[in-house]
Amino acid sequence: MHKLLIPLTSCAVLLSSAAIAAPDRHGEVSQARLRADVEKLVSFGTRHTLSTQTDPRRGIGAAVRWAEAEFGRTSRACGGCLQVSVPETMASGPRIPKPVRLADVVAVQPGTERPDEVVIVQAHIDSRVSDVMDATSDAPGANDDGSGSALVLEAARVLSQRKFPTTIVYALLSGEEQGLYGSKLLADHAQKQGWKVKAVLNNDIVGNTRGSDGVVDDQHVRVFSEGPRADSTDATRAAARRFGGENDSPSRNLSRYIAELAEGDEAPGGLEVRQVWRADRMGRGGDQLPFQEAGYPAVRFSVAIEDYEHQHQDLRTEEGVTYGDTIEEMDFPYLAKVTRLNVASLASLASAPMPPAPKVEAAVQTYTDVTWQPVAGARSYSVWRRRTDASDWEENPVLQDLTATSARLKGVRGDDWLFGVSATGNNGARSPIAAAVPGGAFVPLEE
Repeated sequence: MHKLLIPLTSCAVLLSSAAIAAPDRHGEVSQARLRADVEKLVSFGTRHTLSTQTDPRRGIGAAVRWAEAEFGRTSRACGGCLQVSVPETMASGPRIPKPVRLADVVAVQPGTERPDEVVIVQAHIDSRVSDVMDATSDAPGANDDGSGSALVLEAARVLSQRKFPTTIVYALLSGEEQGLYGSKLLADHAQKQGWKVKAVLNNDIVGNTRGSDGVVDDQHVRVFSEGPRADSTDATRAAARRFGGENDSPSRNLSRYIAELAEGDEAPGGLEVRQVWRADRMGRGGDQLPFQEAGYPAVRFSVAIEDYEHQHQDLRTEEGVTYGDTIEEMDFPYLAKVTRLNVASLASLASAPMPPAPKVEAAVQTYTDVTWQPVAGARSYSVWRRRTDASDWEENPVLQDLTATSARLKGVRGDDWLFGVSATGNNGARSPIAAAVPGGAFVPLEE
């Protein structure tokens, strides 16, 4: 390790993971409520996007109306703090042969200081069986994605009892199994509203711990993140190829932030993040992808071990093996742990400023200059670094508590390092680190 000679304020007080924010109140997550919500979702028989929308007890229409009522109940408990709506569109495509009404259920908790800054937690409410076009057979969808839907509802109950500088959006999406239609609808809505989307936490299949082969893992949750940005332009790709950035998309640094939070002294406990550095599982996709395509930082939470006999399967028994996405295959203590990690992550992100958009100058010189523009709500900034072949940022920043928007690192030859900057708010909450690489800023590239 090179010794740094830095003429600015040194790191007298080191930043721990706990300094990201104070994600308290973890104990408010209720395992009993999570189970009750999954049981209710299963009771609709099927939630297939092409199922009935008029039956009061069965189908996607009944499920959407129930979810809207649940958000309404949560809002009344916090004195009307949630703005509940049901955005809808007519959708058609390869898996929707005839145009169908597609509706999301969205609850917005406006921020008290910067309501245009938005953090989204979401899951898909629809379900399916073996044949993706079968809209009539029972499709319980307990884990896929009743687990994520229950998580979103519970996060709203817990976090609506608090106030945050920035906005939290709780969303239940339709049409995932038919082609990610609900997430496209919400991503388009975010663009139209001019939201500054700081982070999207997509939760899909977050409630089981035993795989099809009997392997059990209740100690980890996977967090998937894209490498090169989905909204990259030719110019951005060319610049990243020369100067780095293929491992520093905003989504990737959001993943690092969540992993650090899970390891901190004030972490919700009982669960470690296994970062998976690809946009989704092999040959598959989820509702985080349309947000990445729109240029928004987005990750997917999913179980450490998937059970393929109990997802996307008709209810049946063959050769002594039961198939189908039923509640009996779920692990609710595990789902509660994933929910607590989401709640902690949302609280940290909604408390913190937007990450800055740093730039670096280090060509043909023995020092490195890092600059950035000020961000709203920031009282100070920290500069971070890591070797170009390192997976994570160094444990402690090179500089912290900076009120200026530039720093010169003497004796640091920039060729050998990647640099990033985070912002700390007046409440002490720290943002994710944004990398000083092409496409590293937490904004769509078209901006």
